[in-house]
Amino acid sequence: MRHFEDTLAYIDRLQRADTADAICRELLGVTSTFGLTALMAGTVPQPNTPSGRQKDHVMLCDWPVEWLQRYVARNYVDHDPVVVHMKSLQAPFQWREAATQTQVDRDAIRVMGDAGEFKLRDGLAFPLVTLDGTVVMVSLGGEAVELSNAEFNMISLVSTYAIGRAMQLQSLQSRTIDHIELTRREIECLQWAAVGKSE
Repeated sequence: MRHFEDTLAYIDRLQRADTADAICRELLGVTSTFGLTALMAGTVPQPNTPSGRQKDHVMLCDWPVEWLQRYVARNYVDHDPVVVHMKSLQAPFQWREAATQTQVDRDAIRVMGDAGEFKLRDGLAFPLVTLDGTVVMVSLGGEAVELSNAEFNMISLVSTYAIGRAMQLQSLQSRTIDHIELTRREIECLQWAAVGKSE
């Protein structure tokens, strides 16, 4: 069955990807063909989450750096119509649908306008729900996006595999951090540092 070869090769490359950046490159290597050149994926922070904690929710990110900085600094996650629409709809959609179907206020218009400055005028977003019920939002953006139903479904499939690999890496990293064993001398140094001693 030769028609699965490209998909299986993509899955194999993902399984060998050992960083979030490598996963982003593999996913965007597929989606950029359809005008989707930027990616953000992660769990959605609760409203009014401090900007310093928002990065804890990110699993994959390949947004333009300046846009990401502005998005976090201005707390756009609480006003982004794509995020608002995702919370209420819980189904795949194109960004333009969020702008027309969500109650859009001045803050939402500012978010979408600012995104356009970074060539993120349209895109698609969809939720992936883990077995424990956690919702991971995937948002892919670009300047001009026109997708057939088959292309939309294909992008959903390749994104699902990418998120799965990102979750594996996060789990591996947290296990590695959890199981670091310190020597007695390292523990002693940390105890002294905790009380303000430098030597």
